[in-house]
Amino acid sequence: MRKSAVISGRVAEETSAKLDLLAERMDRSRAWIVARAVEQFVLSESELMDSLDEADRQIDRGEYKTQADMEAWVAGLQRSAAA
Repeated sequence: MRKSAVISGRVAEETSAKLDLLAERMDRSRAWIVARAVEQFVLSESELMDSLDEADRQIDRGEYKTQADMEAWVAGLQRSAAA
């Protein structure tokens, strides 16, 4: 079994009540559901931040298109489709 750490946080009473109902319906503990939710959130946000960091690096390297570049590209696609 993986090592785990205890964390605590506050949520609205309504959210806590919904969590209890969900735990009951899933036949899981509150802790299990919260752990899965936190894991998914951390993974998702980490991937987003990594993507934004890479976008910044691409901009720094000059690997990007301006609005005018994109408009010209779209216009070219439209001309090709009309031909």
